[in-house]
Amino acid sequence: MENSIKISEKDVLVPLDVPPDKRNTYIKNYLKLTQNTGRLMLFAGDQKIEHLNDDFYGPGIPKDDADPEHLFRIASNGKIGAFATQLGLIARYGMDYRDINYVVKINSKTNLVKTSQRDPISRALVTVKDVVEFKNYSKLNILGVGYTVYLGSEYEHEMLSEASRVVYEAHRHGLIAILWMYPRGKAVKDEYDPHLIAGAAGVALCLGADFVKVNYPKCENPAEALKEAVLAAGRTKVVCAGGKSKDPKVFLQELYDQIHISGAAGNATGRNIHQKSFEEAVRMCNAIYAITIENKSVEEALEIYYGK
Repeated sequence: MENSIKISEKDVLVPLDVPPDKRNTYIKNYLKLTQNTGRLMLFAGDQKIEHLNDDFYGPGIPKDDADPEHLFRIASNGKIGAFATQLGLIARYGMDYRDINYVVKINSKTNLVKTSQRDPISRALVTVKDVVEFKNYSKLNILGVGYTVYLGSEYEHEMLSEASRVVYEAHRHGLIAILWMYPRGKAVKDEYDPHLIAGAAGVALCLGADFVKVNYPKCENPAEALKEAVLAAGRTKVVCAGGKSKDPKVFLQELYDQIHISGAAGNATGRNIHQKSFEEAVRMCNAIYAITIENKSVEEALEIYYGK
């Protein structure tokens, strides 16, 4: 399948909250993040806080994944748009991995406090100003920031307020803003309901996000159902979370359907990449990249994954 999705500077829609003197910076970051396609292949590595060590050590997880540097080795050797993780982790390893494009995850929480105990809340660990200062003196390729909002939580007002400021401040500095939007809390009966996911995508648009990361619906025809979220998100582009590790063919087919049936603009994948040996993880990165950025078919991506 021939690649026909390349875009140029004139194709980038620059939000009006990007100051005139930062327009070129925003465009440069957007094109670099999306590899000049407008599609996002995000390697998500924020789970070391979100899921503690559950995703990195245990039955069925290769020993490679126990070492946090595994994430950076993958991001450095595999094809990706950017690697998303917390600033502290980047600060500890970034000096050895200057070739990686980074997205700094602004907020995170652990999974220890369950919804049955208290509705979820995730507050900022650092500010956008901190990220910009770090970017300037570290000289790393930091292209954007990410923030999670748990809609339906009794604390959603705090996260919505903070997310709004994160997006606005990111744009003021020419950075790309990505919102993780997850309906979650005692008021939410089904966080995988496609109508609710569409609502969450629309909220991300209202907050000014460039991309919104949502869960793939769980229903009879999820690819068709996700179309509602893509429509609701308007000029904010939708990407789907990869979720738990699954069969490579199933995962890559879902990814293809999300883009070519639903109209999504990419993916944000963590466990389906890093819960593998180094060599296999790099091949999975390249297979995902082939579908997302190079517009390849599932069959072509599987050949890359299996090293054929």
